[in-house]
Amino acid sequence: MLVVLFILIPLLAGLGIFFTRNEGQAKVASLGISLVLLAITLYAMYQPAGSELTTYTRIWLGSLNSNFSFQLDGLGKITTLLTAVSFPLIFMATWSNHYKDASQYYALMLLTQAGLMGVFLSTDALLFYFFWELALIPAYFLCSKWGGEKRIQVAFKFFIYTFTGSLLMLVGIIYLYFKTPDLSFAWESFKQVQLTVTEQTWFFWFFFVAFAIKMPIFPFHTWQPDTYEQAPTSTTMVLSGVMVKMGLFGVARWLLPVFPDMATKMATPIIIICIVGMLYASLIAMRQDSIKRLIAYSSIAHIGLMCAAFFVNNAYAYEGAILQLFNHGVNIIGLWIVVDIIERQTGIRNMKELGGLAQKAPWMATLFVVVALANIALPLTNAFIGEFLMFNGLFEYNPWFAVLAGISIILAAVYTLGMIQKVFYGATISQPVIKDLNKAEALAMLTIIALILIVGVYPGPMMKLGQQSMEAIQVAMMP
Repeated sequence: MLVVLFILIPLLAGLGIFFTRNEGQAKVASLGISLVLLAITLYAMYQPAGSELTTYTRIWLGSLNSNFSFQLDGLGKITTLLTAVSFPLIFMATWSNHYKDASQYYALMLLTQAGLMGVFLSTDALLFYFFWELALIPAYFLCSKWGGEKRIQVAFKFFIYTFTGSLLMLVGIIYLYFKTPDLSFAWESFKQVQLTVTEQTWFFWFFFVAFAIKMPIFPFHTWQPDTYEQAPTSTTMVLSGVMVKMGLFGVARWLLPVFPDMATKMATPIIIICIVGMLYASLIAMRQDSIKRLIAYSSIAHIGLMCAAFFVNNAYAYEGAILQLFNHGVNIIGLWIVVDIIERQTGIRNMKELGGLAQKAPWMATLFVVVALANIALPLTNAFIGEFLMFNGLFEYNPWFAVLAGISIILAAVYTLGMIQKVFYGATISQPVIKDLNKAEALAMLTIIALILIVGVYPGPMMKLGQQSMEAIQVAMMP
């Protein structure tokens, strides 16, 4: 029953906040609700998978044999913990931001959180699709109403891309439903589906394209840089920190267990696509003047490595990818927090117009450098162990793939250090006065730094959370 609260709390709170008229009340309520949900999530991390607290099943659409079926296993614990941690950090870091119709904004943020939690907990395919769309719809309105000058066309592009992918997945879900032995949408029933080679090929790609668009990976990525740039930065934090993990989660939860033979057969071309995307995104990031677009392309490169790791059929790679779901989300949110502060105070996102900010905001500069170095997997930071495991698995699959993917790490160091130099330690340029971190922003950043260092030095507890799911994927992929 506990897992139901993961969805009900932000869902009901979001609906209630729609009726608040005061921005302060909406902020306080949103932060309070997100902290309550974080506390419940932390408690759930210590509950064994399969217990009454971590599973829930009730009839939903009885005539279709579809249930409200939720399960908090290792993979679900990693992704729900990321979701529960992210929203309080975002609300704290953006406390100084002001929004028109603030109650609607915070309500939609909580509804997005409810949708995300539902995606990560559902073990019924139709329910999974329902929450997949529930997460998309409020995100679309957040981008289209509170975004930048080009928000309407960019939000429309984002919606078309993701909705097209969703329709492909829905077609696949309905087809597989009629192929299940018990005519059910249950995850266990989907794993028992028997398909011809032609059917496997078609519907494997239907699901993969839906997930690839959401991640996104090359060549399905073109909606992402524009959306990240035009969306309000707090929404961008949700999109890049949590929502893109829906695609990776879908690969691990649904694609690999349901289509293990086709996943093995298509592994090499998919890994090649991921590596090409990593190199492409890294090279494009090096050419960016906009700090927001640079971070957007950086995210594409990191997601590409995680996607490749899920297809190498290797325990090290699976373990690293599952761990990195959490680490990448935390790190990228830390980067966006500082970008939001800079843009809010100066109105500038072009790195050529910035410079010398470390002189005016030394705490901001110091904390940003730590997060940026963690994002490129500096040893003793959280991303190091995940990327080490993924490269280890990739090397065992094909050493040349590991070498080519490794070039993106070098490129990441180049554009990340270049960004730090231009923004914080370059020549001072005449600009509006910028203030250092306030208490709320500092608390959010210090929390992220703590997570980076704790997981980097002692990753055991986080790795243990994903162990069960890693083993389950391995079993599913066995010939």
